[in-house]
Amino acid sequence: MSVFIYDHPLIDYKLTIMRDKTTPSIIFKQCLDEIAMLMAYEVSRDWPVKDMLIETPISPMIGKDLDCQIVLVPILRAGIGLVDGFRAIVPTAKIGHIGLERDEKTLEAKEYYAKFPAGIETSKVIVVDPMLATGGSAIDAINQIKKRGATDITMVSLVGAPVGVKALMEAHPDIKLYLAALDEKLNEVGYIVPGLGDAGDRLFGTD
Repeated sequence: MSVFIYDHPLIDYKLTIMRDKTTPSIIFKQCLDEIAMLMAYEVSRDWPVKDMLIETPISPMIGKDLDCQIVLVPILRAGIGLVDGFRAIVPTAKIGHIGLERDEKTLEAKEYYAKFPAGIETSKVIVVDPMLATGGSAIDAINQIKKRGATDITMVSLVGAPVGVKALMEAHPDIKLYLAALDEKLNEVGYIVPGLGDAGDRLFGTD
């Protein structure tokens, strides 16, 4: 698995605003949208294109068109927060959704909701979730997506912990991972340190 960690002043600046515990939900969401747009630039770098004949106001020319279907798959619920930013850059992207809950007895992830566009088997699938903590949700979600036949999968998270990155690399060595920041560790209750708290609660204004 290849891992890309961004080093960009605008991403660092906006992520700092998101980390601040006094930042309200509306600004938190605005910064998340903007970071997602900036991250989309690098994520899309190797997407294939094909020639497309167009007419400019001056003359005909051969331009470029994307030569692949893009499917964004947010992991519910916090992953929804990354969709708008990506779709602002790639408005033709289709959206799938996956929701997982962990069985308290077996500790195994159970899929409670999943819906994907047709053609996911040949699409570039971008799985999005702001936090990569233990890696459990990402691993389980990608397992389910692979069961649907997807083979070209990229994971995009805002903040990751080393233990989560390691777990994801071991479980899915064939995917790509993009992080806005790699943080220090997890604390005793599984939160990323320094992190930004519960991304879902901060995004949606819940406790």
